[in-house]
Amino acid sequence: MTTSTKLPVLYRDDWLAVVDKPAGLMVHDSALARGETDFAADRLREQFGKPIFLIHRLDRATSGCLLLAFDRDTASMLGKAVMAGGIEKDYLAVCRGWPAEPRFTVDHPLDGGPGKPLKKPAQTAFEVLASCELAMPSAGFETSRYALLRASPITGRFRQIRRHLKHLSHHLIGDTSHGDGRHNRQFRMLGIHRMLLHAQRLGFVHPQSSVAMGIEAPLTDTEFGKALDLFDRSVP
Repeated sequence: MTTSTKLPVLYRDDWLAVVDKPAGLMVHDSALARGETDFAADRLREQFGKPIFLIHRLDRATSGCLLLAFDRDTASMLGKAVMAGGIEKDYLAVCRGWPAEPRFTVDHPLDGGPGKPLKKPAQTAFEVLASCELAMPSAGFETSRYALLRASPITGRFRQIRRHLKHLSHHLIGDTSHGDGRHNRQFRMLGIHRMLLHAQRLGFVHPQSSVAMGIEAPLTDTEFGKALDLFDRSVP
């Protein structure tokens, strides 16, 4: 394995690790892989030199914190914590439009994705961190408005944050499945081609030591950085 293929390790001990997954890398093989052969799970098994157990997953286009365990007992305890809502997940997201409230929660049931039509309860808490208005015409207006959000999913449904933002018509920028193509194109013209969703922080109680953990993934992606810069040079 070359150094370039290793994933940055944010935290590691004898039982678990948190790594920083780059945008564009699938976590594991699935029906969505479409013939791909490069997966984070395979890289991590080789990188750590032992079996790993993924505790959750991130969409291919999402970057940031990915939690894994090195043994079945730790994986089981972390899995139970996930099911009980005991793992805090905070994401950074850029959406179209300005939400009406600085803090709000979306409570909207979601199905489980392709082949899983049963809808289950789904809740995501959002907080507006910044907003901007750019000199880019859109839908008959001379400018376009965007917001930087902190998204904290309370449940863990398929593409939950992305689909909840679509439900609000505050589509996630760069989302080619649930987003708004017009705004995605505008961002591509600015050199921003990735989906603007980053798993910034994980909070959980360590299943072996009972220590409260808070692990953060620094936002080093240059394209996401370009998007954040837009909030400093918005239209007066």
